Amino acid sequence: MPNSRFAPENSRDRLMFALDVPTVAEAEDLVRRTDGKVGVYKIGMELQFAGGLEFARDLAAEGRKIFLDVKLHDIDMTITKAVRNVARMGVTFVTLHAYPKTMRAAVRGLAEDGNPNLCLLGVTVLTSMDEADLHAAGYRGPLTDVVEARARDAKAAGMGGIVCAATESRRLRPILGDELVIVTPGIRPAGSAASDQRRIMTPAEAMRAGSDYLVVGRPISQAADPGAAAEAVVAEIDGALDAVPA
Repeated sequence: MPNSRFAPENSRDRLMFALDVPTVAEAEDLVRRTDGKVGVYKIGMELQFAGGLEFARDLAAEGRKIFLDVKLHDIDMTITKAVRNVARMGVTFVTLHAYPKTMRAAVRGLAEDGNPNLCLLGVTVLTSMDEADLHAAGYRGPLTDVVEARARDAKAAGMGGIVCAATESRRLRPILGDELVIVTPGIRPAGSAASDQRRIMTPAEAMRAGSDYLVVGRPISQAADPGAAAEAVVAEIDGALDAVPA
């Protein structure tokens, strides 16, 4: 486990539940049905544009850990000022694309605000992309090399962690050491549909690979009992951790 102030304390803390729904009312219902069963609530773009930013502030004010998945990327000054404002929202995690200048500008903004409780996460390569997608976008070299380079840049910039596919966690842990946390989307419990994700793993596989936090959305939100689905994921995480030698 990373020697980081952002490291999870227990198996439940490791579960980030993605509230990928179109309205705040639906998100509120999912929070109510999963209350006490997940560690972090992730609010992405769909919900952000439907009142999700104020919702994030409200949840943070109630003492919940919030992951604001905005994937910031802009000119340096804009990033620096945006991160200052995000830090004042009370959320725990925020994402930005793992471009060197973007990350350095974000770290400056956080330092200027003086809030040590916000974890900046650099998104390496989206888990919905594969090798062909990356090449079509103009990138050369294997996808894993791009992810590795961005992870190194994140560490050099002083970020709190990275976002990558769980399939890359094992390769990146030696690079990141114990200083950065690894957040992995594209997590699918056994028997779940992959949907639009490409580079996926089960919760147990991701834990064994070295991930710290797992992002799970539809397998919980679309379950008949979201609370029970969340508990099942946490149990799988717990079992995998128990099996890892100390």
